[in-house]
Amino acid sequence: MAATGNGPLSGVRVVELAGIGPGPFAAMLLADLGADVVRVDRPGGAGLGIDPAYDLTNRNKRSVIVDLKSATGPARVLDLVERADVLIEGYRPGVTERLGVGPDACLARNPRLVYGRMTGWGQEGPLAQRAGHDIAYIALTGTLGMFGKPDEPPTVPANLVGDYAGGSLYLVIGVLAALQHARTEGGAGQVVDAAIVDGAAHLATMIHGMVAAGGWQDRRASNLLDGGCPFYGNYETSDGQYMAVGALEPQFYAEFTRLLGLDEAEADARHDMARWGELRDVIAARFRTKTRDEWTAVFDGSDACVAPVLSLREAPSHPHLAARSTFITHGGITQPAPAPRFSATPGAVRGGPARPGADTAEVARDWDVPSIEKDSEKDGAQ
Repeated sequence: MAATGNGPLSGVRVVELAGIGPGPFAAMLLADLGADVVRVDRPGGAGLGIDPAYDLTNRNKRSVIVDLKSATGPARVLDLVERADVLIEGYRPGVTERLGVGPDACLARNPRLVYGRMTGWGQEGPLAQRAGHDIAYIALTGTLGMFGKPDEPPTVPANLVGDYAGGSLYLVIGVLAALQHARTEGGAGQVVDAAIVDGAAHLATMIHGMVAAGGWQDRRASNLLDGGCPFYGNYETSDGQYMAVGALEPQFYAEFTRLLGLDEAEADARHDMARWGELRDVIAARFRTKTRDEWTAVFDGSDACVAPVLSLREAPSHPHLAARSTFITHGGITQPAPAPRFSATPGAVRGGPARPGADTAEVARDWDVPSIEKDSEKDGAQ
């Protein structure tokens, strides 16, 4: 596998201290955009029980094995750090310091290094040392409480809102901003503290403004964008599938109600919140008269802002996504293509998931760090 692609981050070197969840995904984003990401795996793997061949968050990377608890392990990582632009780690606060590869040690070795830290609770605060997962982070920020029906428990949005939106994406934004600063005249490296609680809270900035202005009720399914509005939600079809409706603007709503077959009196309930329950019932009854595919055909080519709710397996075959190559197949695995897109320096999937330790010889040669190869041989790596 090529060490780097021709993406916008071609030539950028990243050391990733192996972890799980948002850290690896952030490193994958950098790798997708052309960075040379070397994942430092631990002997025995991450302990997730996932076949490394299917861990797509490790695509486009290379892997070496280093035992950071061994006498020589920290020095091996610092050898890599000396030649890197970025380091990403996702341990609890203080762990890398105890292992000898914390910010002070790394920045002393490489003053222009961007040291990216990914945690749930952040580097300080009463909960900093507590264990946690996505659901707890978004619960505390008020984000989880926005999803679902008012008379049911909040709906869990997989681990997309916390781990990946509030975590990985904010870490990448921070790393790229700090990298830009480090490369300016007189610039220096620095530590990026990316906490999922910070990112998940930040995602709701617009809604906090609406709450302050009285335009958003602080309860589930009571607002324009949270399922409380009858013309912004999901409706079951006759075959047990669903259609998603987002006809907010008047002109789109008019198109939606025309194609759905609502009469003027029924459609006019839009303007009276007291009649929203009545409108929801009418829309739901109408959607139950046809299958999902039949309704998809009805709304095809319109500006009604209606779309079929597809499964993960169905999505890659949708004509629009297929035309854009939003999904690709690499190594026999269908997966999302790199995003976003660049006109001059496109990202690409250059290689499948890195296997722990499989790239030791290449990394030792390309980064001129022979100590990595010797240490990996001692640890029994490939």
